[in-house]
Amino acid sequence: MIRWLRTRLRDWAAQLRFPRLLLLTALVFGVNVAIPDVIPFVDEILLGLATVILSRLRIGRDQRPPEAPNA
Repeated sequence: MIRWLRTRLRDWAAQLRFPRLLLLTALVFGVNVAIPDVIPFVDEILLGLATVILSRLRIGRDQRPPEAPNA
């Protein structure tokens, strides 16, 4: 089950334009939600929106690496 989930996440992340930036933004968002701040919810909303935007950016068809032929 965990191996299947890991494979699915890896395949999904391979289609994204900035997978590491998405991971970093999601981690910062999680830390930001856990730590209280002076102006509530403003930075959480902005980081949440940035995470969603980065998760929607996909690699264009012309930018994808060529697939290996199936044997």
